[in-house]
Amino acid sequence: MELLIVTLASLLAGFVDAIVGGGGLILVPALFAVFPTTHPATLFGVNKGASVWGTAVATVQYARRVDMRWSALLPAAAAGFAGSLAGAWLVTVISPGFLRKALPFVLLAVLLYTLAKKELGRHHAPRFSGHAETTAACCIGLGLGFYDGFFGPGTGSFFVFLFVRWLGYDFLNASASAKLLNTSTNLAALLLFAYKGHVWWHFALTMAVANVIGSLLGTRLALKHGAGFVRVVFIVVVSALILKTGFDAFLK
Repeated sequence: MELLIVTLASLLAGFVDAIVGGGGLILVPALFAVFPTTHPATLFGVNKGASVWGTAVATVQYARRVDMRWSALLPAAAAGFAGSLAGAWLVTVISPGFLRKALPFVLLAVLLYTLAKKELGRHHAPRFSGHAETTAACCIGLGLGFYDGFFGPGTGSFFVFLFVRWLGYDFLNASASAKLLNTSTNLAALLLFAYKGHVWWHFALTMAVANVIGSLLGTRLALKHGAGFVRVVFIVVVSALILKTGFDAFLK
């Protein structure tokens, strides 16, 4: 029964994550609910062991249909890998609990800004090119990579928002780019957690299959309906993240 519950959660998480990020909103709470006495690093490791496959498959699917800016994104993915590795190491040493109270307010600011700027992310008009774009993308990758390894909730949505707001991508291109970087950060954290013995592979592998199926369905939907659809899903997911993280921080 435990495996069935977390596998279904992984399927739904892969679906949501492929569209706009935020799959951790579903899968991480499910893991903590099913295994309440387990070390958090182990549950984060299982989450990464499942989600890395979904984000990788989504990246491949998006790359076939979206013009990915590889010259900027590949160095950014490397920066994200390094940042996530550092963050994942740190979470095995200290608890990220102090971030819980700040996260809902950061997400609320992201939501309000997105709602206020009604044209935000509707049109793909990159603001930078060449080294400037690479530098900006690497800063995003390094900073959010560290956050993903150390804490994680909302990482995919933060990636999407920063690619839209800072780099000028539309929501579809931002989501595609976010998947590449999120794959890198997930992989780095997974390797660190595995090295430290914090991955239950018998759970992670089954959950990975479900996550990939959900990811394929979500990617297909996003590509079919475009940037406007992704923007709406982004607003819904960030709103849900605010409610969930706010409840965890102040009412739980």
